[in-house]
Amino acid sequence: MELADMIFLVIGFFSEVVGTMAGFGSSTIYLPLASYFVDFKTALVLVAIFHLFGNIGRITFFRHGLEKRVLLLFGVPSFLLSLLGATLVGDLSQTLLKLMLGIFLIAFSVTFLVRPKLAFPANSKTLLLGGGISGFIVGLIGTGGALRATFLTGLKLDKEKYIATAAVIALGTDATRIPSYVASGFLTEQYYYFIPILFGIALGGSFVGRKIVNRINQGKFKKIVLIAIILASIKFIVDGIAGFGT
Repeated sequence: MELADMIFLVIGFFSEVVGTMAGFGSSTIYLPLASYFVDFKTALVLVAIFHLFGNIGRITFFRHGLEKRVLLLFGVPSFLLSLLGATLVGDLSQTLLKLMLGIFLIAFSVTFLVRPKLAFPANSKTLLLGGGISGFIVGLIGTGGALRATFLTGLKLDKEKYIATAAVIALGTDATRIPSYVASGFLTEQYYYFIPILFGIALGGSFVGRKIVNRINQGKFKKIVLIAIILASIKFIVDGIAGFGT
């Protein structure tokens, strides 16, 4: 194995550790860095497969946090509204959407940091609304981990329930997009050998992430997630501003 391949895999491991701790973001970190080592289409499909493996790891290690009510009321509208959002991609400005989403997420995250006792009511209406909105945004701009994390942390879910719920919902989106990438020829034979290695690295990253999460109390964990959301939001804003300049 060449040095570049080893660096590619090490970056994946640390991306999964961070993604497990925050409940989202492993592909956000991994994809742009992976693109330095392979062409973008190959990076897209390999990172998507890695993301799926990572979510399987998170579900396995945090399975005691799975709660059917939250999964159904938040997950189902998320999947359905993502399909609607995908049909409107060509009709709305991606640049404006990313800018507005970034500003919105920063405002909410800072508010929750300043007022840690603030919370959304954990009722059916809030779960349905949060799942629907986050799914709709996923369909529109292709990523929704930060928004989903904002709603789930706002419900004051404990860290195990938050990570498990986010992983199941993300797994659903991975399962729908990967076949499309493969059918489009994004994954060529020369990269097949990466798949079992990525599986092992994703599970290892999830395992290490779980160990770290177990050592962090609920209050600190929520702060870590909110800070991660703010960092992701800054990227949305930068992308949005850059889009207006092109």
